[in-house]
Amino acid sequence: MTSAPEPRNRPSSDEIKAVLRHVFESQIPNYGDYNLVCAGPGGDGADTYYVVGYRWRPAELVFAPFSTGTLAGLEAPTAVNSTNLSHTEEVEAGDYEVGTNTGRIFRFQVQGSAPLPDDGQAGRVIEQDLDLEDFESFLEHFLTLA
Repeated sequence: MTSAPEPRNRPSSDEIKAVLRHVFESQIPNYGDYNLVCAGPGGDGADTYYVVGYRWRPAELVFAPFSTGTLAGLEAPTAVNSTNLSHTEEVEAGDYEVGTNTGRIFRFQVQGSAPLPDDGQAGRVIEQDLDLEDFESFLEHFLTLA
């Protein structure tokens, strides 16, 4: 009788968050001023995932794209604040779009339980229910800035 293969050691939500926090902190000065959430692709067909930093004062979002396979940063983060914000809208329930005056557009969703694509590492999920509650409050405020 053949036994089932051993399941891979899956990183916990907190372990994934720690790696993503490092992705953000290694690129952003004053990183301690920001709360972080993991954002998945919005409904525009793109497949980009972001570590999103946000702070209330001054109101700002920072989008740090990362690879879901390696959990490494993909490019320099983009800060969006009152100096470069062109628009913010909730396109559909929970599906947001934020644009800059240089034409950069970020379409994303933030979920309380955010699964990352498989990439051979099944079961990678970031639990962020409490973070989501605060982030949604922040977005309501940020929507009024554009």
